[in-house]
Amino acid sequence: MTPEPLPVNPWQKWGWAFASIWLVFLVYPVTTALEADGPAATRVFALACILAFAVFNILGYGPLQGRAWLAVAGMVLAGAATIPVIGMGAVAYTPYLVMLSALQLPPPWWKWATAAWAAVPLVALLDVGGFPSFFFLTVWPIAIGGVLLRIFAEKEYEFGVTKERLALVAERERVARDVHDVLGHSLTALSIKAELASRLIEVDPARAKAELESIQETARLALAEVRSTVGGLRAANLEAELAAAPQVLADAGIATEVHGEVSDTDPRHRALLAWVLRESVTNVVRHSGAHRVGIVLAPTGLVVSDDGRGLAGPEGNGLRGMRERVSAAGGRVVVSGADPGTRLEVVL
Repeated sequence: MTPEPLPVNPWQKWGWAFASIWLVFLVYPVTTALEADGPAATRVFALACILAFAVFNILGYGPLQGRAWLAVAGMVLAGAATIPVIGMGAVAYTPYLVMLSALQLPPPWWKWATAAWAAVPLVALLDVGGFPSFFFLTVWPIAIGGVLLRIFAEKEYEFGVTKERLALVAERERVARDVHDVLGHSLTALSIKAELASRLIEVDPARAKAELESIQETARLALAEVRSTVGGLRAANLEAELAAAPQVLADAGIATEVHGEVSDTDPRHRALLAWVLRESVTNVVRHSGAHRVGIVLAPTGLVVSDDGRGLAGPEGNGLRGMRERVSAAGGRVVVSGADPGTRLEVVL
């Protein structure tokens, strides 16, 4: 069962379009700059800064939305550069700074930045330069609107996360029921066949042998059904896998060297790395014929190398599945010869 995609904040997709529409109100600082006294070059410079302010504002909802601080900083610098020309009129920039901060800055900074920009228009109460004294009454509703949009978007996201988790819980409950049914049927059949074989082992050895072979086949089928049912749902644990790997390899007569610790890896990818480590150890035991294995943990991923017979034949399902999982996480799997042996590296 594939969870539904989480809701996307509309400002992440169309914010640049809305921001472009509201740029019409920059006509006021533009008019003030055009009417200002002084050299023409100064007025042109002020107009260029206003244009830069508008560009940074749009970028804050587009290419720079993941680094909104850069857009805010650019807007502040561009706006501040026009103060010598337009004076108190620079307060007209605050609605744009309020909205960008409320909608795009990361938590918890967006709250403090929004409050700070909403307070700036209070300087209009000084009644300097003929700027409207109660301009803050225009800015504050805009600030409140931006805050409400941010809160609603975050609540919608939290709802999506909760919905996804509940869907996963429901799927796991379904799988648990399926496993119960599979094991209940298979274990019952195995019990009956074992009792029958025990009774026939002396009176009809050939029939008893057939029943024992049937038990083996039933067990294999049950194991395959369970694997098919729960495949991909078990949450792997990197610490547990790292502790189990040397023991599994030792049972196969293979020595293990581990370099690095679990804390060296990226916490976001540890479940994936645990699965990769388990699959790699299984492949070494089954196919490599190695005497020594090295495991290296790093912030960028994982390396498993052995001194076995090296690469031979086409890739199996295990390695193909590993490539698919790692690729889905934005990484890659590199398999190469180790002279002797094989080196498998997962880069995330």
